[in-house]
Amino acid sequence: MFLDEAVVSVESGRGGDGSASFHREKHVPRGGPNGADGGRGGSVTLVANRHTRTLYDVRLQQVLKAGDASNAFLNRSGKDGKDIEVSVPIGTVVFDDVDGEMIADLATEGAKVVVAKGGRGGRGNLHFTNSVRQAPTFAEKGEPGESVRIRLELKLLADVGLIGLPNAGKSTLISVCSAAKPKIADYPFTTIVPNLGVVKIDDVTFTMADMPGLIEGASEGHGLGHQFLRHIERTSVLVHVVEVFPVDGSDPFENYQKIEAELLAYSEELANRPRCVALSKIDLSIPELTEDITAKLEAEGRIVFPLSAVTNQQITPLLYWIAERLKEQPEIEEPTILRPLTGKQTERGYEVEIQNGNFVISGRRVERLVEMTDLRNTEAVRYLHRKLERMGVMNELREAGVDSGDTVVIAGWMFEFKDWG
Repeated sequence: MFLDEAVVSVESGRGGDGSASFHREKHVPRGGPNGADGGRGGSVTLVANRHTRTLYDVRLQQVLKAGDASNAFLNRSGKDGKDIEVSVPIGTVVFDDVDGEMIADLATEGAKVVVAKGGRGGRGNLHFTNSVRQAPTFAEKGEPGESVRIRLELKLLADVGLIGLPNAGKSTLISVCSAAKPKIADYPFTTIVPNLGVVKIDDVTFTMADMPGLIEGASEGHGLGHQFLRHIERTSVLVHVVEVFPVDGSDPFENYQKIEAELLAYSEELANRPRCVALSKIDLSIPELTEDITAKLEAEGRIVFPLSAVTNQQITPLLYWIAERLKEQPEIEEPTILRPLTGKQTERGYEVEIQNGNFVISGRRVERLVEMTDLRNTEAVRYLHRKLERMGVMNELREAGVDSGDTVVIAGWMFEFKDWG
């Protein structure tokens, strides 16, 4: 089964809690803090693998979940959570399914992206000692993991794309040029998934994809237009296959114009890509008709190759032309890999808003700080207060008009404001 789109939830592992412990040894009555750190949560990584052909296996999984880390115990560090790597086909594009932002474009073998980073392990009380606080009784909690919903789209990687109306002869052409064995019949819409074949001409080898037949309105999503059109976005050269004597009695030149219009409507860059016209099934037409249609297409500025895949007529000149065009194309660029910031971000790292009479503080850094604080420990809460003071959050609250006793909300936790100065 060929699947070229999948939506899946991804969850990274939570970091382990740090330990608040003290050195205990005989004849050492005042041992200092020695609390260890919690383990790092597992991450979820997508890896482009040429042996993976579809997104079928990914789509079967509702959630991709990495392992949580273990907590530190006394002076023993916690164990890291288990990372998971998920193989996806080369050419997979990863999007955030919520805001539609692209996360990564895995266009080369081995390209990878961390879609959910594991939470950092909490630090033990050993890290919080200073000249004033020599025996801290608190440690950090582990950082929560990330939870995102991603959409994967597969854009087939091929050097050459065969386009055209259904039943134009694309499947037959690729079966003759390569070892691909697509389904072929004498009725429209026989090809419902792209077929990929390897073609060799002299010392040049390239991949050719038989794209499912397009219909009028494909650029607007009619039929399976968008699914089909996105597969030809990566091809370097296009071959527009036009049936010289359509079985439905339609005009071949008008058929050519319909597909050209859909390409232009979908993408101007795609419409300007190098391409030629393969005038197919000339064995079923009279020479005068073939010559007339060829002249019309050449008047449009197209290179035309009248051919018959069934009788193997004029296939070689087409392949030589393709090979020459591919030599002129630039090398594939490195994959685009982005790592979007999680949560609301500003230049300061936080925002203060008044909602329903409460003062709500949002921002990844501030929220993480609260989530990693042991709110049951008074000393830890005082440390949190000082951190927020140094970040400027407390001054921002004062400027917003907060008074003692007002409610401040951070990461879902409700605090009563108390100005400790």
